[in-house]
Amino acid sequence: MNALTTRLAAVKCAGSYSTGRGGSSTKLGILMMNMGGPRTQNDVGQFLTNLFSDRDIIKLPMQSIVGQAIARRRVGKIREQYMQIGGGSPIEKWTRAQGSGMVKQLDQTSPATAPHSYYVGFRYTEPNTPQAVENMIADGVDHVIAFTQYQQFSGSTTGSNLNELYRVQKRLDPESRLRWSFIDRWGTHPKLVSSFADRIEAQIAKLTDDVRHTTPILFSAHSLPLKVVDRGDPYVAEVGGTVAYVVNELRRRGIDNPYRLVWQSAVGPLRWLGPQTEATIKHYGSIGYSSLVMVPIAFTSDHIETLFELDIEYGKVAHDAGIRQYMRAEALNDHPPFIDALATIVKEHIDAGFPTSPQLLLPDPGAESAQTVTTRKWITAQAARQAERK
Repeated sequence: MNALTTRLAAVKCAGSYSTGRGGSSTKLGILMMNMGGPRTQNDVGQFLTNLFSDRDIIKLPMQSIVGQAIARRRVGKIREQYMQIGGGSPIEKWTRAQGSGMVKQLDQTSPATAPHSYYVGFRYTEPNTPQAVENMIADGVDHVIAFTQYQQFSGSTTGSNLNELYRVQKRLDPESRLRWSFIDRWGTHPKLVSSFADRIEAQIAKLTDDVRHTTPILFSAHSLPLKVVDRGDPYVAEVGGTVAYVVNELRRRGIDNPYRLVWQSAVGPLRWLGPQTEATIKHYGSIGYSSLVMVPIAFTSDHIETLFELDIEYGKVAHDAGIRQYMRAEALNDHPPFIDALATIVKEHIDAGFPTSPQLLLPDPGAESAQTVTTRKWITAQAARQAERK
């Protein structure tokens, strides 16, 4: 028994990070990719180290050394933030709830590819991509759909996950027994749009009559450094697309509140996308608005950027600015229409013959890393491999 076989046996016997109902009969696996979050206070340091060591998200001189130094400097502050939302991130809980509901529906709607199993592959925490791929190999999965849980594509999010996936599969599956296809963006899917509209409509209904139709809706997304945008990263356009579709759905439902797209979570000295969420809240308070509805339009699951940043940190900013009705649309989490959206997106991918998005194969106009170029070649080869089976 070689080292890899031994490791796979250990993973399977331990059941660590098992992600569904995998077993020898599993045909189709669905890898749910996201950044992840620390489960406990003890995991915060490693989470930050992994994050700041990733050159797809931030490029630093002497990355391994400087990244660790930044992580050490920030760990106390970030631990305190996680303490205020329960001690750790709930993103794994929500991802598992979503995956479980998704595969249950897929087993009914796509019996030809059943049984389906989901696997969680986080970028910076456990359960991570190597563990997910090891479990898929141990479970005898034949085909894997790499399904990003970032609905809008960015090289710093989905791109980073795909680069890590390439490295992992090359190491753990050198003979390419697993076949791969990719769902890389889905920010304008009708069922996602409807799910967002559900959450916003519920908050609009809670506003007092005098401001219900005039309260601004602030769609807040994680910001990007402008140098990433200038490179041609499609994230900004895709977030804007989601906002446009959601607003159209709200208008169809008779909700005609004004809205803006704003950007949160900027850190460091670089120039980032604006307007910033915090500054926008302060501004509207200063000119007399007393109510706001916040929408985390680039996130589907609750985590630190919804529960701490939007709810606690910006909630205080809003209160200090005189905004007395500060509402936040709930994250989609286990909202049944959203689970249906996930299952429908995968079913459509299956029914279409596991296509690869032309957008995924198009390089950014600006300079890309050598790893990104290599990963795209692998994705192109996987698409050709799938086409040969048709």
